[in-house]
Amino acid sequence: MKIKNTLAALVATSLVGAPIVAQAAAAEAARIGSPVEDAEELRGGWFLPALAIIAIILGIIVLIDDGDDLPTSP
Repeated sequence: MKIKNTLAALVATSLVGAPIVAQAAAAEAARIGSPVEDAEELRGGWFLPALAIIAIILGIIVLIDDGDDLPTSP
């Protein structure tokens, strides 16, 4: 029971303290400049389009399946 209360207190403290720490970190990060060189260059990856194509193909296969699979056991 004591561990449960201690864990609950720890969770409550972290929930209260997290926004304060995030706000302090955001204030420091807002003052840092961003590099703008190569900002105009657009580079695309191949992973997300390939994943989207695979998902579309699998979705079509699931929609086409009639569901007429018969069980192998009697």
